[in-house]
Amino acid sequence: MKKQVLLASAILVSSFAIGQKSELRDAEKALDKGSAAEAKSTLESLSSSIESADDKYKAEYYFLTGKTYADLAKKGGADSDYEKAVSSLNELIEFEKGYKTKYTDEAKEILEKLSGDVVNAAVEDNKNENFAGAANKLHMAYEMTGNEDYLYFAASSAVNGGDFDNALTYYEQLKDSGYTGESTSYLAVNKETGEVENLGSEQNRDLMIKTGGYSDPTEEKTESRMPEIVKNIALIYNEKGETDKAAAAIKEARAANPDDMNLLLTEANMYIKMGDKAKFQSLMEEAIQKDPNNPTLYYNLGVILAEQGNKEKAKEYYEKALELDPENENVYLNMASLILSDEKSIVEEMNGLGNSSTDNKRYDELKAQREGLYKSAVPYLEKLLTVNPDNIDAVRTLMNIYGTIGEPEKYKAMKDKLATLEQ
Repeated sequence: MKKQVLLASAILVSSFAIGQKSELRDAEKALDKGSAAEAKSTLESLSSSIESADDKYKAEYYFLTGKTYADLAKKGGADSDYEKAVSSLNELIEFEKGYKTKYTDEAKEILEKLSGDVVNAAVEDNKNENFAGAANKLHMAYEMTGNEDYLYFAASSAVNGGDFDNALTYYEQLKDSGYTGESTSYLAVNKETGEVENLGSEQNRDLMIKTGGYSDPTEEKTESRMPEIVKNIALIYNEKGETDKAAAAIKEARAANPDDMNLLLTEANMYIKMGDKAKFQSLMEEAIQKDPNNPTLYYNLGVILAEQGNKEKAKEYYEKALELDPENENVYLNMASLILSDEKSIVEEMNGLGNSSTDNKRYDELKAQREGLYKSAVPYLEKLLTVNPDNIDAVRTLMNIYGTIGEPEKYKAMKDKLATLEQ
């Protein structure tokens, strides 16, 4: 009786294996004729029993499942099709590490091609402002290839989609791995077209130079993305109300890169967003010490000092910014605005005076002060219009000033110009 039971069990297992093999063949045939949906249906019928199958059938099942979902994804399927394809193919590769590698090479080829399809689909999602879909696909591309550039772009898409939790996870992963995204482009001028081309690698660039078709070899290095990554980590923490973690992220990065100007400015930017203007001022002064010929630093510090009411110091920084960059219209406009900001208190006092001789005398003094402000602001506004003749704010302000200080011809010129700009 015992032998009969064993024999019956063997027949049962054999029949079971034959059934699996037949269904796997059916799925393969469906794929060959381009019917991924039919293959999917066939493979789903095996999903509950595959764990008890022979290893050779497991490997084939994982492979065909991955191939099926890759085909569905390529034909415009859902994100879940990409995910299932990647999951099944990776499961196959891992499974065959302890078994014979029958399908691994082809699975890797499918994954490589699939990663390109995923990235292209992510690009389309970003164009269509489907940022959540783009972030998900780019993260899948990262998992397929290990290319951290994809993780970086996944984080960016997550930020654009307002998914700050996933963005933070991705950014912190990049920071912890030491990712910078730095790369070198090997460039040369195509003698036939006269255009600069990226020739991929130093070896290829040098080879193309030797052939005589290219000249003027140069190299361009991209900036590190680490400051931006740390900045975004800090900003996300700040958005979540976790300001201590925001500050800690910046400090950690600056401790590792104390001479990195971008990180210093990132820290300054974080504090201004947090409303800590004193800390911002301190960091900007440190930045100026490191880069004393950077006009933007003087301009930004001038803005903060003006907001804090330190007008004379703000003017000094604006003047320095103009000395370094005499074509910066924002500085001219801010300088004029800063000068004219004293007008309000003068006008308020003028309006509060009576008709006594003392008040009339004071009125004349204030009127002269007001005209003095106007005349001090005029050179900056006039210079601004040489930089940008169409700056409507400068035109309108000059028109009002000329009308007040008795410059009728200039007033009319600005009035006509304003009318033209407002058309």
